[in-house]
Amino acid sequence: MDQQELAPVATPTPAQSKRSVLALLGHWLRDLLVSVVLAIVVILFLYQPVKVEGTSMMPTLDDQERIFINKFIYRFHFGNIDRGDTVVFWFPGDPTKSYIKRVIGVPGDRVEVDHGTVIINGHALQEAYVPPEFRDLSSMESRVVGPDEFFVLGDHRSSSNDSRAWGMVPRRYIYGKAVFIYWPLDKMGVLH
Repeated sequence: MDQQELAPVATPTPAQSKRSVLALLGHWLRDLLVSVVLAIVVILFLYQPVKVEGTSMMPTLDDQERIFINKFIYRFHFGNIDRGDTVVFWFPGDPTKSYIKRVIGVPGDRVEVDHGTVIINGHALQEAYVPPEFRDLSSMESRVVGPDEFFVLGDHRSSSNDSRAWGMVPRRYIYGKAVFIYWPLDKMGVLH
């Protein structure tokens, strides 16, 4: 019987091992760099995580909840800002601060508040998102929402500093729409 010769097993030299480790490290660093660049693009132009501070949007949003806002939808006027949208904007009285409120009046609307009831263009607004215990009995004279302006209110009317006190929000100050709650986990989901 013939015995087959076994080929010797090649063991990598230290130089080859070093090259494979460097190649692996290079691929890992490349993937990490691509991930960081993609994350920066997403945060700068598409979605941004935001922490809710305060109680003015309860019960829709609670203090210290974490949400994602869609920054792309309103950038370059791609999306309309509609009545009912929950928006994030620079506070007109101090543009270094951000607020989150619900859009109630859009350009051209006549808005008034009569003992807590919001009236848009002569019709009472149905607001299922404002429970009775969060309503107040305040009134506000009729105001017309100007072009490229929006009238905003917090859902917790008795605890909200909003357009009733400081007026309209210019379109250019609105930079995002609240779209998703990601913390706490029991409230995780799309924001309506």
